[in-house]
Amino acid sequence: MKFDTLQQGITFYENYARISGFDTRLSSTKKRKSDGKILVKYCVCSKEGFRETPRLHAECKKKRPITRMGSKVKLTLKLINDHDNYEIFSFHEGHTHSLTTPNSAHRTKQSRNLTLAHKKYTMDNSRANIGATKSYRLMKEHVGGYQNMAASVTEFKNFQRDIRKHIRGKDAQMLI
Repeated sequence: MKFDTLQQGITFYENYARISGFDTRLSSTKKRKSDGKILVKYCVCSKEGFRETPRLHAECKKKRPITRMGSKVKLTLKLINDHDNYEIFSFHEGHTHSLTTPNSAHRTKQSRNLTLAHKKYTMDNSRANIGATKSYRLMKEHVGGYQNMAASVTEFKNFQRDIRKHIRGKDAQMLI
């Protein structure tokens, strides 16, 4: 399969992954030394490989859960000519972990995102001194449950944090 741009190939694989029930991440890239053009791009399952063990002298501030399971799922996109056309060079489909069911597919990382309506709702609630978690719970009631939410409470909190960081002493009314 051929794509006009690298981004089209990556988007195709992300859509395939969403339908199949797994998350993806972008892995390594091979570039041409002369001009820096991407020759090969690897897109992998988010559970591909294993996380590197931290160095002994490095101070570990926060323990993170083990998310990598050694999955071998990978798509390789390769430049076929100098006009930014890419094709699927290799594709490996062997998962070593369970995939999400259609009922829980809305919880995958790629499916979670704040829409413009969520952002506006959070901003309106923020002006009324309602926090991100309460905004999330109120929105959940409006849409009919957690299964209908396109974002998690973490996305709401991160959005409010980013807005506060952006405002930092400015009047909030000027931003809207």
